[in-house]
Amino acid sequence: MSVDRETAISHVEIIKREGNQLRGEIAAELQNDASFFTEESIQQLKFHGVYQQDDRDLRKQLKKEGREKHYQMMIRARIPGGVLPASAYLQFDRLAEQYGNKTMRITTRQTFQLHGVLKGDLKKTIAGINDVLITTLGGCGDQVRNILMCPAPHRSPFHQALRRDLLALVDELSAKTHAYHEIWLDGEQWQPDDREAEEPLYGKTYLPRKFKLALAVEGDNCVDVYANDLGIVAHRDGEMVAGYTLLVGGGMGRTAAIADTFPRMADPLTFVTPDQLIETCREIVKIQRDFGNRADRRYSRFKYLLHERGLQWFREELSARLGRPLTAPRELTWEQTSDHLGFYPEENGRYALGIYVQNGRIHDTDQMKLRSVLRKIMQTYAPEVHLTCDQNLILSGLTEEQGDAIKALLLEAGVSLAEQLSNVVRYAMACPALPTCGLATAESERMLPDVLKEIDQLLLELGLQNEVMSVRMTGCSNGCARPYIGDIGFVGRTIGKYDLFLGGDFNGARMNALYQELLPITQAVDTLRPLLLQYKVGRKAAERFGDYCHRVGFEALRAGALAEAKDAQ
Repeated sequence: MSVDRETAISHVEIIKREGNQLRGEIAAELQNDASFFTEESIQQLKFHGVYQQDDRDLRKQLKKEGREKHYQMMIRARIPGGVLPASAYLQFDRLAEQYGNKTMRITTRQTFQLHGVLKGDLKKTIAGINDVLITTLGGCGDQVRNILMCPAPHRSPFHQALRRDLLALVDELSAKTHAYHEIWLDGEQWQPDDREAEEPLYGKTYLPRKFKLALAVEGDNCVDVYANDLGIVAHRDGEMVAGYTLLVGGGMGRTAAIADTFPRMADPLTFVTPDQLIETCREIVKIQRDFGNRADRRYSRFKYLLHERGLQWFREELSARLGRPLTAPRELTWEQTSDHLGFYPEENGRYALGIYVQNGRIHDTDQMKLRSVLRKIMQTYAPEVHLTCDQNLILSGLTEEQGDAIKALLLEAGVSLAEQLSNVVRYAMACPALPTCGLATAESERMLPDVLKEIDQLLLELGLQNEVMSVRMTGCSNGCARPYIGDIGFVGRTIGKYDLFLGGDFNGARMNALYQELLPITQAVDTLRPLLLQYKVGRKAAERFGDYCHRVGFEALRAGALAEAKDAQ
């Protein structure tokens, strides 16, 4: 991990430095007949919210036929706090139909992804998103990504103040380059005397890696605040915001084969008043900009800077930049982690309806017409839409009668209401993985539903069907579905095999740990069965499965599983 950063920088850093504030050759490559972009443009496109992918299900056959890969683009929007009007939702739906693969995907970071967009349709799709005043700039890339916030559609003065602070953070920490408007919206080219002036925060080379922020309300960790580079926890004083406790250095990514890469929970750093929030967050980002590892991207996330330099060094550096001592962070209490699903009143006399979306994928199947019914609901009732960090959505601003009518429409379309779901299904998450993600080494979105059915059946057999637990699966070790803080985490290593993590805190305040490597997914239930039997017998009152595993320890779990296996022989 030790590198001479004065002489060594990664290839991506060179591309950024020479890319003219994210312009590169994107505009020129949009004009050619190739179905794909070059490597330099691929790296620049990420900042514009675009990943070049290909259909990996088709690779072998296309190669056999001597044809090129079936290239397609994934486009990720930036929707602060996940809030958008029904008209914008309908625009995404239209673009998915016209240019994408006829599905929309809610991400674990409260935004939409469109998949399957061809290169020739890329500009029209991004321009269409911009038509409803939503950008894709900042959806991906080495910059501050979409900022999360509790999705519950509250209307109180306290929550409105949080929303204002969120939007102020977005304005302060967003890229300012004119390249986006020039390339995608045919904007006038900007030619300043000093290119650095175009990006006062990011400069020529932006950040060493992506930087994630989340804003939680103390008591409800529905945004998994500890999993972020910078977590912001709001403290309430009546209808006022008393201030924020800042947490630093969280991040889920790791490389399974490299021992000194790891997921990390954020550490409490300081308490700030509302008027100190923006400046403090800006300086935190700037420290990562100035000191983060630009030589080896495996170690470029903010968490590795804190691991290498230490939290005390970081406190001193931040204090010096702010010109004031840091106030100690407040002690945090987490009473719940709500998914905000179901039908419930808002403060203004209106109602909200939280709808479960399996793995965030909005599409129609033979059994369930989710995309069609949501389109009809948006056209008929025009609710405000709130996307959640669990890949679900909430319809806000409804009357009680509208809520009843919408629930009837959902049931008619084959969509289950939240109260009809098992707890295992309701609190599960998976990343897209195969066939679109270029990093995936195993299935996730297409695998998890079958695994959940088996776990559900096991829990029913054991009389544990009412227990609340989170199951999270990813197709690689990068951890996009945050598997390292679930009660049960499956992390794909190769086709059909996963690392099994156990012992997380359902409220997202403690990491789990690796229980078994390279577990064949066909053996998942057989592996979990003796552990759940031990849990049933040995748990304390109201103790959840992750807490039990953490309390008794893996040595005891393995010994119990071994004894159970011997008794069964």
